Parts: sequence; C-alpha cells; structure tokens
Amino acid sequence: MFVINSMPEQIDAELVDLLEKVEVATIGHVLHSGFVDPDIKSVLPNKRVAGTAVTLRIPNADSTLLHYLTQHVRPGDIVVIDRCGDRRHACWGGVITNAMKLAGVKAGVIDGPATDFSEFTKIDMPMWCRGPSPITTKLLGLEGALNVPVSVGGQTIHPGDAVLCDESGVVVLRPAEARAIAERAIAMQEAEIVLLDRLRAGEKLPDISGANKLVEAKRSA
Repeated sequence: MFVINSMPEQIDAELVDLLEKVEVATIGHVLHSGFVDPDIKSVLPNKRVAGTAVTLRIPNADSTLLHYLTQHVRPGDIVVIDRCGDRRHACWGGVITNAMKLAGVKAGVIDGPATDFSEFTKIDMPMWCRGPSPITTKLLGLEGALNVPVSVGGQTIHPGDAVLCDESGVVVLRPAEARAIAERAIAMQEAEIVLLDRLRAGEKLPDISGANKLVEAKRSA
C-alpha cells in the first residue's frame, strides 16, 4: 500500500537564504541534536544548500513512489529518503537526478546508496548519501509512504522541516526554531573572523579562548 500525504508548507525564502549563510559545523557548537549520521556524506565538494524537507519512506527495493514524487516536488524542496536499513539497493540514479533537477529540487538526502554519481557532477545536483551502489531498486509497485515522519541517519525528520547540508554533513531544524539558531550561528561565524584576525596579529589561541586559565586552575604541581 502507498501512503500519500499532501506536500508540506515551504519554508520562507528569506529564511532559506539566511540558513545558507550558516555552516553546519557552526550549528554543532550550538546544538547536540538534529544531525544525521556523518556516514551520510556529500557526493559533490563545496556544496551548501538549505530547503524544505519532503520525506519519503521506501521499505523495499521499490522506487515506484520516488518516480511518482518527481511530478509533485517544487523548487526549493530537499528530498529526504528513509531506506529502512537497506544499504544495498540504490533508489536514486541518473534519470531521477535529471527529473528532480528539472523540477527545481535543491538536493537529495538518502539513508542508503545512490548510483550514477557522474550525473550529479554533470548537472550539478547536490546529493548526500551513504555512497555508491550498482544494484538498483525496481518499479515493483509494492509500498511506500510520502510526507510522513522518517528516520534518516538516526534523526527523525518531519515533512516541512528545514534541512541544511554542506561538506560537514546534514542538520535538520524545526522551522519555528531555525531562524534563532541561524542568527546565533552567524554571530559565532562573525566572531570567528575577529578571532582569526587576532591570531594573525600575534595573540595565542589559548589566551583568547581561556584554555590557559582552565589548565592553570587544575594543573597538577
């Protein structure tokens, strides 16, 4: 059986632009949750994208629902796929890459493998996945679920969540919390620029960070 839910409300474009100024690793200084398994990695180098999560659960070697989704995705969406533990079959290949790119999808995030990696480079389609596989899913017409809560890389992701991906990994934020987190992260990035200037001027990092004081306070005789 196929479970089909409506497409989620898209995240405001201005918030997406704000998120794309943020490094995922900077959010790692702010939060301890929301990060997917780091084994889900970027295929293309030097990519950072943010967008609205459109979620898909594919529990078998069946890509029927992914094909179905290509006619419903919108510019700005990020397709997030729960493969239910299947790390053998690639559900996403060159044809899906082109169909999603033509629809304006910003990226894919798969808790499993993909195939036809050269196509990601050829048409500049960002992808985060667990690596390549030559073994593909088929159009079996068995089952799947669209726009339901999914588990990807150990994180629960809801349709409509804010997804931010870059070379460091993928983080998922609730839309109501995303702006405050992004603004805090940007402030930290701006402070880092000042810190680097101080290092170039000759100051030592442990003096600036306070590490020297912490060590001296507990240093053994």
